[in-house]
Amino acid sequence: MQRRLAAILVTDIVGYSSLMEEAEERTADRLVHCQELVRGTVAALGGRVFNTAGDAWLAEFASPINALRCAAEIRSALAGGGGAEDNPLRLRFGLHLADVVVRGGDLIGDGVNVATRIQQEAEPDSICVSGTFFDNIRRNSPFAFEDLGERRLKNMVEPIRIYRLREEMARHRLQSAPTRAPSVGEKRPLSLAVLPFRVMGGDEDQRFLAEGLTDELIVELARFRRLFVSSRSASFALAGTDPVKVGDALGVQYVLEGQVRRVGDHVRIGLTLTETEKGSVVWSDKISRPFAELLDLLDTTAARIAATVFGRVEDASMITARRKPPETMSAFECLLRGIEHHRLGGVLEEHSREAVKWFTRAIEQDPTYGAAYAWRVCAASDLPEFSFPEGEPDIRRALELDPCDAEANRIASFFELLKGNHDQAVTLMRRAMELNPSDAYIRARCAAVMTFIGEPEEALRLLDEAEALDPLLPVWCIEERGVAYYAMGRYDEALEALGRLVFQTFRSRLYRAAALMALDQAEEACRLVKEAIAGKPDFSVSRFLFQERFRDPALRRQLRQRLEEAGLPP
Repeated sequence: MQRRLAAILVTDIVGYSSLMEEAEERTADRLVHCQELVRGTVAALGGRVFNTAGDAWLAEFASPINALRCAAEIRSALAGGGGAEDNPLRLRFGLHLADVVVRGGDLIGDGVNVATRIQQEAEPDSICVSGTFFDNIRRNSPFAFEDLGERRLKNMVEPIRIYRLREEMARHRLQSAPTRAPSVGEKRPLSLAVLPFRVMGGDEDQRFLAEGLTDELIVELARFRRLFVSSRSASFALAGTDPVKVGDALGVQYVLEGQVRRVGDHVRIGLTLTETEKGSVVWSDKISRPFAELLDLLDTTAARIAATVFGRVEDASMITARRKPPETMSAFECLLRGIEHHRLGGVLEEHSREAVKWFTRAIEQDPTYGAAYAWRVCAASDLPEFSFPEGEPDIRRALELDPCDAEANRIASFFELLKGNHDQAVTLMRRAMELNPSDAYIRARCAAVMTFIGEPEEALRLLDEAEALDPLLPVWCIEERGVAYYAMGRYDEALEALGRLVFQTFRSRLYRAAALMALDQAEEACRLVKEAIAGKPDFSVSRFLFQERFRDPALRRQLRQRLEEAGLPP
C-alpha cells in the first residue's frame, strides 16, 4: 500500500444548494468559473486536485505553505470578482497535514477526513487549519492566525486543535519566508553563510539558544568589513541544506554549520567550516565553556573564522564597532527567549505578549541592556493596543545605552519617519546598515525610507544590494522595488515588478491598483482593491497612508485619490 505525507486542502461553496434553487443556470455557470479558478490556483502553487464532489474540491500539496497561500489566493480572487459582482461566491476552507493512503489518483484515510471535518466547521470565507498543519507553517507563515482551541469534530474520537487565518501578516523582521527557488550564482570572494545551528540531542527547548547564537555569530562576522556574510534571512531559509548547494544558491565560498548543547552552566558548541566547491571541511572545533563566557567566545570564534577565510588576521581598522554586551548572562538568555517568541509574534498574538514579558525580564536583570529595550518596542508593535508615543521612550533609551546596536537604529528610524522627521530617519537607517552590513532586511528597509524621502533611484540601488546579500528575500522586502517605480511615475514598470511577486500582499495589490488608475484601467484597479481588502475587511485609505510615509504631500494626495476612486474606503 502506497502512502505519502501531504498537505490536504478541502473547500466547498457556502449555501450551494440554496443558490441552485434560486437560480440554477446562473449558479451552474458560476460553479464552472469557480472550478477553473480553484484548479488553476492549485496547479500554479504546485498542488493537484485529487477529488471533487459537486461544489467541493480536495487538493494535495507537497508544501503546506503553498496550500495555505492557495486558499488565501482563491478567497481573494472570488472577492475581487470571481462570481457575481453583487453577490460573489463564498467558500470555506479546511487544511490538514497528514500521512495519507494513495489509491490510484485518489487520496484516502484519516488525514483527508480531518481536513474535511475542519472545513465543515469553518465559517463562510474562513480558512481553518489543524494544529498539526499550523505547527509546520508557523515559522514561515505569511499570515497571522487566532487559536480557536480544541474542537470535537464529527466522528472523531480525539479533539483537534484548530487555528483560523486572521489576516495577512505585516512585514516581520524574523520570519523566514523565501519567495523564489534558489538558483546557481557566481561565488563572491571572501564570502560566507552561517546556517542555523542545530540542537544536540534534539532538545527543542534549547532551540532559542541555537538560533540566537546563530544570529549573534552572523552579526559578529559581519563586523569584518571585507568579509561578505550572507544575510540571516537567506541562511535560515536554507536550514538543513547541503553546504555545496548553499554555496551555489547564495554564491558563497564557505558555509559554517554548528551544533549547540547546554548542560547546566556549560555550553558545548561544535563548529564546521566547509568550502563549497567540493564540500571539503577546512576548519572545525569543539568547544565547552561556562555559559557566562559565551559572548566573549563568539567574539574570538568570529575572529578565528574570519582569519581562516582571509588566510590571515584582519586588521583592527577593518572591523566595525561592537555592540555593548549585557552585564549579566541571565539578561542575555531572557533576550534570546524573547526573540524566539517574537519570531512567531506576527503569527499568533500570544507570542508577542510572551516576547514583551521576556524582554522586560531582560531589562529587570540588566537595566543598561540597550538591545532589550529595542526588541521590546519591536515586539510590542505587533499588539493591537500598541501606541507609538508610548513606545518612544524605550527606543530612545536603547540608543542612549548602545548607539552601536543596528536594531535600535533601524527601529528608531521608523519612529522618526512616523513623526515626519525624514532626514533623521535616513541618518538612523544608514547607521543601521553600517553597523550590520550583511543584513538584507535592514538594507531593504533603508530602500523603503529612501523612496519615502523622494530618492527612489537610490532605493533601487539598495534593493539590488539586498538581493545580492539574500537572493531569497521575503516578499515584503522585494515589493519595495514596485513601490519605488510607482513613486517615480513609472507605472508600467511598477506593475511588472509587483506582478512578478511569488504571491501578492495587500500592499502590492493596492500599489498595483493605484498604478492602474494612473493608466486609466479603473475596472482592473477596482478588482485588485476588492482582493486586497478580502483579507483585511476593516482596512482604509487612512490606515494605508499612515504607513506609506512619503515626504511629498502631492504624492500622498495623489495616492489617496487613486485608491479611493478604486474603491478603498476613505
